[in-house]
Amino acid sequence: MSVMKILLAEDDVDDREFFYSFLKERLDIELLPAVENGVELFEYLGKQMDSSTFPGAIILDQNMPKLNGLQTLQMLKENPRYAHIPVMMYTTYAEENLVQRSTNAGAIMVMEKPTTEENYNNMVNRFIEVIG
Repeated sequence: MSVMKILLAEDDVDDREFFYSFLKERLDIELLPAVENGVELFEYLGKQMDSSTFPGAIILDQNMPKLNGLQTLQMLKENPRYAHIPVMMYTTYAEENLVQRSTNAGAIMVMEKPTTEENYNNMVNRFIEVIG
């Protein structure tokens, strides 16, 4: 079984705790240390010496300080070093404009934040299935 390394960019402490507590037992994913915003995401990626240490996927919260999810997504996709990394946006409310702008910018999918352990697992399952 291959293991997918996932990096979460999420500024809300409770949401980070839900994410990690609900997904920590999975054997098919490795949860990398979370970052709190887009600036920290780029700092983390910049410290990786080569692409073999990059996350296999990134999950971005839309509502973050410094760089929000959409701004971060656009910068990731404009950078040839990171453009290949699959990105999912997740947000409290996935309104149509955000969904359209995110997919146009290169997001694989846009999801509303789950509220249960089952829904967190379903969200990650769907993301992994889509990116293959």
